[in-house]
Amino acid sequence: MPKLNRSEWYDLTRDMNWNLTYVTDEQVWPEELSNSYGIPSEAWWTWDEPYKISYPEYVHNQSGKDESVYAVNAVIGRSNLFENLDPAWKAAIVSHYGAIAVPEYVAGIGEARMGRFGRAAAWRNMAMFGTLDETRHGQLQTYFPYTMLAKEPRLDWAHKAMHTNEWGAIAARHLFDDMFTANDAVSTAIQLTFTFETGFSNLQFLGMAADAMGVGDVDFSSLISSIQTDEARHAQQGEPTVKILIEQGKGDVAQKLVDHMFWRSWHIFALLTGAAMDYYTPLEHRKHSFGEFMNEFIIKQFMDQFRDFGLERPWYWDEHFLTELSWYHHATHLGVWFWRPTVWWNPAAGASPEEREWLEEKYPGWNDTFGKYWDVIGQNVRDGHPERTGPETFPMVCNMCQIPLCNPAGYMAGKLPSPEPLTLVWNGRPYQFCSAPCQWIFEQNPARFQGHLSLLDRFLGGVIQPPTIEGALAYMGLSPEEMGQDATNFEWARGAVLVG
Repeated sequence: MPKLNRSEWYDLTRDMNWNLTYVTDEQVWPEELSNSYGIPSEAWWTWDEPYKISYPEYVHNQSGKDESVYAVNAVIGRSNLFENLDPAWKAAIVSHYGAIAVPEYVAGIGEARMGRFGRAAAWRNMAMFGTLDETRHGQLQTYFPYTMLAKEPRLDWAHKAMHTNEWGAIAARHLFDDMFTANDAVSTAIQLTFTFETGFSNLQFLGMAADAMGVGDVDFSSLISSIQTDEARHAQQGEPTVKILIEQGKGDVAQKLVDHMFWRSWHIFALLTGAAMDYYTPLEHRKHSFGEFMNEFIIKQFMDQFRDFGLERPWYWDEHFLTELSWYHHATHLGVWFWRPTVWWNPAAGASPEEREWLEEKYPGWNDTFGKYWDVIGQNVRDGHPERTGPETFPMVCNMCQIPLCNPAGYMAGKLPSPEPLTLVWNGRPYQFCSAPCQWIFEQNPARFQGHLSLLDRFLGGVIQPPTIEGALAYMGLSPEEMGQDATNFEWARGAVLVG
């Protein structure tokens, strides 16, 4: 029997739409899980994915990728490559696995929701491939660190982090629950696949794979490259979803969903990727700064998307987002390093004289702003007082992004434009926000967020006992052996002179 050409059967096998007669649309696609936004079913049937693949093709491709990436891991595991990696780069790896491994697996819930409640058969078909992808990503990123536990016990946090109350894990869970596990299918397509994956993580994985190969981390580079090829495919579910919303006069819905999740993604992206690129990557292997990466890839990516789909830039683009590009990730990095006992990796200061020279070149004025803090820290180390470089209390935490407030204050306020912390009283309870966009997201749907308690809320409310630094660290699940320390044991500060 002759084999049919792919074009003769593909559309039939993935496009089985029909009108329901024995049940209602609401019974099959409840609004809480599907949310058609008032668009008729027949309009959703025009959904058409740009990247088409069949199940046999999918299995063949994935099998080949798994054979390759697991083979590399097996070979590297028998070497001493990991032990010889720069300690700052190890910080990037350990923080990545803890923040991403389990959320990758849980992202399968979002994909599966689209696979069941997406409003077009073609969409549901593509989403099921996405479900398999995310399951694979979670498995890879828990197995790879597992193979290196004997070399770095903190890699256990690849599986452990999301099951603790560590503040970074709380921030990640709050974001990802909002993005896919507690979202309807249409919103997930726009916020997960269009905004987060197409706009942020897909490009991040490309950059991280290149950086990993540059520092000699073949294992991590192979892993991230293998994952990125999946992301590039299933991330395209958002484009046809946005297109239908706009064609059906629901452009305001698409705009609001994008505005909401772009800001949330930006904050977690700056926290993790900003530090990895500008402070954890060894100086000789930094191909570009985080700011250059954002301007060349992320911003251009979204500008192209906004133009192509007729969307507007988010309302906060100039006043808040572009302003934060100049300081936000430097501030979060400084905060993570200072509160290093509260994280599961060893943060690298990245503030040696050579690194400070690079930072000043990439971010003119860095030495007169953030450099002043590192001056004091470095002097305390040289004076034999490293105990003065750690926390004695906890900072305020934003009730939306769940990241500690790190807005420039004092003499820095005149040099770095940044908003004052905001307070909103809702139903008798005060909420603290780091920025106007975080407060705006809360106000758009307060019922969705009002019940959540930040780590500081729990501390002040008596949930954490005893109400001390030690009690809070225990509540976060951090043993003394797991608490972060300076990645190079303050080597960057000893013998250094002030640069500013």
